[in-house]
Amino acid sequence: MRVTTNIEMQKTMNTRRNFMRSAGIVGAAISATSISKVAMAALPEPVIQSRPDTMPPLHPQSGRPYNPVVTLNGWTLPWRMNQGVKEFHLVAEPVVREMAPGFKAHLWGYNGQSPGPTIEVVEGDRVRIFVTNKLPEHTSVHWHGQRLPNGMDGVSGLTQPSIQPGKTFVYEFVARRPGTFMYHPHADEMVQMAMGMMGLWITHPKGPHPLIETVDRDFCFLLNAYDVEPGSYTPKIMTMLEFNLWSWNSRIFPGIDSLNVRQYDKVRIRVGNLTMTNHPMHLHGHEFVVTGTDGGPVQKSARWPEVTADVAVGQMRQFEFLADEEGDWAFHCHKSHHTMNAMGHDIPTMIGVDAHDLTKKITSLVPDYMLMGDRGMADMGEMEMPLPDNTVPMMTGEGPFGGVEMGGMFSVLKVRKNQKPGE
Repeated sequence: MRVTTNIEMQKTMNTRRNFMRSAGIVGAAISATSISKVAMAALPEPVIQSRPDTMPPLHPQSGRPYNPVVTLNGWTLPWRMNQGVKEFHLVAEPVVREMAPGFKAHLWGYNGQSPGPTIEVVEGDRVRIFVTNKLPEHTSVHWHGQRLPNGMDGVSGLTQPSIQPGKTFVYEFVARRPGTFMYHPHADEMVQMAMGMMGLWITHPKGPHPLIETVDRDFCFLLNAYDVEPGSYTPKIMTMLEFNLWSWNSRIFPGIDSLNVRQYDKVRIRVGNLTMTNHPMHLHGHEFVVTGTDGGPVQKSARWPEVTADVAVGQMRQFEFLADEEGDWAFHCHKSHHTMNAMGHDIPTMIGVDAHDLTKKITSLVPDYMLMGDRGMADMGEMEMPLPDNTVPMMTGEGPFGGVEMGGMFSVLKVRKNQKPGE
C-alpha cells in the first residue's frame, strides 16, 4: 500500500480550530454569489485532494476519540468543531481521477476526488455538512442508511429543493447509530452516479459495544464501475450492465493499493457496492465472518465463516478475520470479467479454430496482423502491443513468478511478520 502524507490536509487539520465560527445557516440553500462576505467566511474551508494515493488515517484532534479507518486509495475529510457541532464542507464538482498509472478519467465527485472523501464521526455526534454545488446541473446528497430527520434525507423534490449550481445546502443531524454507510446524489441519479459521485461514511461507536470489536487494521472502499472507451476520458452514462471498468474507489488493478497488515492482526474490511450488479468478494488464505451490514452490526449468533461473501447493489458488508497466514493473498471479486480491464465484449471465441492459412493470407496484405485468442487470452498479457492513448492492458500486473494476468477489482492482502504495528 503506497501511503503519502498530504501536507495540505494536515495543515488544514492543524489550523481548523482557528476558523471563524459558523453563521448557523442550517437546512437552506445559500448562493455563493449573493450572500455577504461575513457569511461566506463562516463556511468551513473546503479541503481538496487530487492525489490517488492511500492517505494516512486521520486521527481526531478534536471531538471524541476513535480508531480511524484507512480508505483504500482515498482519504478522510477533515472537520472543525463549532460549539459542539462537527462541521464538514463537501464540494460537488468535476474531477480528474487517475484510475491506474497512465489512465485518467473525467468524472464528477467531491473535493477533487471520485469517490469523495470518507466522513468519520462518532455515535451521538451532531454533524453539520455544507454541500457546495460546482457541477453544471443541480444535485443533492442522500445519506444512505442513516437515521435522520426526513428533511435531511437528500432526495431532490421529495425532501428538499435541489442544490442549484453555485449554491450551498446545509445538512444537519445526529449520527444516531454506529456502522458503515454511504453518500451519493438523489438527483439525476443515473447520470451523477455513473460519473462517480459517491463516498463512504463511518460512524464509530461511542464506547465499548457488545457487537463491535476493536481491530488492528480497519480498511474501507467502495465498488464502482464505468464504461470508458479506450482512448477516451468520459464514461458513457447510458450503460446499464456492459461496463468495461470494474473498480474499487475508482481505481483498477494494478492501480489499487495493497492491504498491508501485520501477522496476527485482527483485520476489518468494509465494502460498499454502488455499481449496478452484485459482487462476490473472495479472500484467499483466510476465513472471515460478516460482522456488519449497512443495517448495523450482525448478531454473533447469526455469523458464520466464509471465504466469499456477496455484496449486492446498494449494500455494505463488513468482513473481519485474523491475519494469521503470512504471505501475499489475492483479494478480488469472483466474477471473472470483473478482474479484467477494458475489453471488447463482441470479440468472437477463437479457441480451437485453425486459422493459420487465413492468417497467412491476411498477413500478405497487412504485414503487422497477428492472430489472437486461438489458444486462450493469456497471450494477450504477454504481447507488447501499442495501446490507444489513455488506457491500460486488459490483463496486467507482475508478481514474483511472472504475470499476474489480472485487472479491475483485484488487490493483494500482504501479511508480514515484520510489519510495524499501525503502519
